[in-house]
Amino acid sequence: MKKTVVALRTIPALLIPLGMSMGMGQAQAAGFNLLEQNASGLGNAYAGSAAIGDNASTIYFNPAGMTLLPETNFSAGFNAIKPTFKFSDKGSTDPLALTGGASRPATGGSGGDAGKVAAVPNIYLSHQLSPKWWVGLGIGVPFGLTTEYDEGWVGRYHSEKFAIETINVNPSVAYKVNDQLSFGVGVNWLHIDADYRLATPVGYHPALGPLDMDTRVKMKGDAWGWNAGLLYQITPSTRLGVSYRSQIKVTADGDTKLRNRNVPAGIPAPNINWDAEATIKLPDTAIVSLVHDLNSRWQLLADVSWTGWSSIPRLTIENSGPGAKNSGLELKFKDAWRVALGANYHYNEQWTFKGGIAWDQSPVRDKNYRPTALPDSDRYWVSLGAQYRASKNATWDIGYTHLFLKNTDMNNNTDPAGRGLTRGTYKNSGDILGVQFSYRF
Repeated sequence: MKKTVVALRTIPALLIPLGMSMGMGQAQAAGFNLLEQNASGLGNAYAGSAAIGDNASTIYFNPAGMTLLPETNFSAGFNAIKPTFKFSDKGSTDPLALTGGASRPATGGSGGDAGKVAAVPNIYLSHQLSPKWWVGLGIGVPFGLTTEYDEGWVGRYHSEKFAIETINVNPSVAYKVNDQLSFGVGVNWLHIDADYRLATPVGYHPALGPLDMDTRVKMKGDAWGWNAGLLYQITPSTRLGVSYRSQIKVTADGDTKLRNRNVPAGIPAPNINWDAEATIKLPDTAIVSLVHDLNSRWQLLADVSWTGWSSIPRLTIENSGPGAKNSGLELKFKDAWRVALGANYHYNEQWTFKGGIAWDQSPVRDKNYRPTALPDSDRYWVSLGAQYRASKNATWDIGYTHLFLKNTDMNNNTDPAGRGLTRGTYKNSGDILGVQFSYRF
């Protein structure tokens, strides 16, 4: 029992995994941001997102697009997202704190399917004040995730559950300079809520095996950012859109709690409560889009976007309280690109059919820095959709996307003492289904 008691005394030093408690997410854009801010663009894989401006959801992608919308426009919908993350172990090992410095195969299962279904809602309203001025309001979910593994899996010291929820409120204004050029700008208030759970090693029992504590971090915070964009009608049939969303620096606070999981009576495993705080710079994004009316039936769309993920090279959490220590995680995120192409076919006055493809680059640098809470990799989008015009003023959109990802290797050993090595392969994929209603008053 001596080694068990010694290991218990090192618990504060073994909390480096808590550095992941902010900012981790697996949305269906690479990384953890959510492109799914409408369903009308889902069927095109969001090609042309900053130039299309066909309903009030343009407020998110490019506020200048409001100048394409006469009178008052309302749009609301949701996207149901189901990612799949299935891990196959290929040599994971227990934390060295449990083994006295020796390498020992990790105990536990594969974790099941860590991907969980999530519904991402959105609502928008735009209003034309005059021939030159528009105002609007958008409410959506720009970042989000839930990954949840079976309790006790081989990577439990890295993560067992991570859930992140956000809400973004985005008032905007747009100005039409002339028939060719428009500008738009908005402010963003973002609220974030994170819940992160993992196991923390206590010691090793000859009969019971690894002894663990349950660790849970809950944090909340909010911050402000801004976005801006322009539209330029190059020719009567070709339109350019350019937009930018700023970084948002969020400071969140909450608490860190450790509770006994399987430590038997007689071995000290006290409850621990610490105050916790973390600061993260959520990335900025720039988009360049083109929309071209090939003829009266066919419309072509293209999109190139950049996301500044290098704003998150490291995550750090500051714990305060008796015995508390700060912890952190090296992520080394890289900036990422996304390219999308799409087309719309206007079948008749009621029906428009949509399609699109995209390549979406992951910010994860390589397998050595891939966290279990974000088993992310480059993905390919294949999208289909349709729009039905129910009346002169009312339209319905439906879209579907399947995400293709190659098998993803993991070799995360950034904290061999406190978390151990998680080594294996993920089989990942994703499906998105969206519905949206738009109305012009």
